[in-house]
Amino acid sequence: MKKFKTAIILFAIFEIIAVSLWLATGNLFFLLNFTYIGLCIGVGAALQAAGKKYAREFVQFGVGAYMLVFLGLICRENMQIEGFWYYLFSGVVGAGVLHYAIAKIFGPLLFGRGWCGYCCWTAMILDLLPYKQPQGPRKKIGFIRYIVFALSLVLVLLLFHFGKATQHTMFVLFLVGNLVYYVVGIILAVAFKDNRAFCKYICPITVFLKPMSYYSRLRIRCDEEKCIQCGKCLDVCPMDVEVNNDSRQRKNATECILCQKCKKECPVNALK
Repeated sequence: MKKFKTAIILFAIFEIIAVSLWLATGNLFFLLNFTYIGLCIGVGAALQAAGKKYAREFVQFGVGAYMLVFLGLICRENMQIEGFWYYLFSGVVGAGVLHYAIAKIFGPLLFGRGWCGYCCWTAMILDLLPYKQPQGPRKKIGFIRYIVFALSLVLVLLLFHFGKATQHTMFVLFLVGNLVYYVVGIILAVAFKDNRAFCKYICPITVFLKPMSYYSRLRIRCDEEKCIQCGKCLDVCPMDVEVNNDSRQRKNATECILCQKCKKECPVNALK
């Protein structure tokens, strides 16, 4: 049971959130929504602990497809960053605001960039591309994410200013935004031969994720006394994290998506 400890804890956290929100609001949706997400994450973590090959992909499609298709396309909730601004400024504490608060603003204090590795519906598709290991050094264009972040905020403020901030407008933005993300993400992946290029340089959500992820409780640790500095973990890391350094100040420390590829590759089990 010890190896399934993380899976049990993660499911318990989401179940506590589910029950608490249900009791506080009387809305059964919150109970079903967070129970489902917690179940996917818990099962995925258990499968990963058991050494199953596609454990992470199970969670990616279980949660990512649910949020994209059911919450986004069917329930017409804008789960992109523009939707967060819209619901926040409207004073509506709905699925969009709660999603950001739990997955991308406060949650990373516990599980870091776990959202990016296991739940993101954009990465869900980009990870299917053939460039799973970055080719060449990281590009110095990460500043673009801050521009996109600012533009998303300005766009929603302008919609409010001109009286165009409606549910229908936000749904259209959700459709267009996702299409743009997929197209840009695929183009960047092919151009840089790196599936996660979009995550590293363009994605505005990382502006929320990065500062909180620095203090994450759940992170890949390295036993530097056991490490033989073979560099195999560095070669397979999709986010260019200096995994063989245990310090929180290691290179790209806040970029780790907890995919566990480095742990599987380590020949001396120095990573945990």
